[in-house]
Amino acid sequence: MPRLVGINHIALEVGDIDEALAFWESIFGEMPLRGRGGHMAFIDMGDQFIALARGRSQPPDRARHFGLVVDDKEAVRRRLRELDVPISGGRGLDFFDPWGNQIQVVDYRDVQFTKTEEILRGMGLDGLEKSEGAVEELRAKGLAG
Repeated sequence: MPRLVGINHIALEVGDIDEALAFWESIFGEMPLRGRGGHMAFIDMGDQFIALARGRSQPPDRARHFGLVVDDKEAVRRRLRELDVPISGGRGLDFFDPWGNQIQVVDYRDVQFTKTEEILRGMGLDGLEKSEGAVEELRAKGLAG
């Protein structure tokens, strides 16, 4: 039986590619792209990517969302506040892009999701480590020493 291994990319429908890239860059700085076509752009995240596709037609998401892993969740919170982007989620950090895609931000240190040292180094994130809680969760699954 085949097994799930991970997520290669997330695809988000947006109204305009240039506006979507400007929105992402306003929060996270310059966005390295894997590529860009007429109706799509691919934001590089090391061994993964976010695909932005022009053509959103559905209403804003309610419960549907994806979890975006960052190196500093509180810096994202501060930046969203500076930009007057509404934040929801209580202790969490959820926000919507201008087209209604719901994004939930989590800190790399606090979740089980793990990148190899080589990938982190290649992304300029050497030394980014897990919290003890995340390491314990991984140990409980036999995924950490």
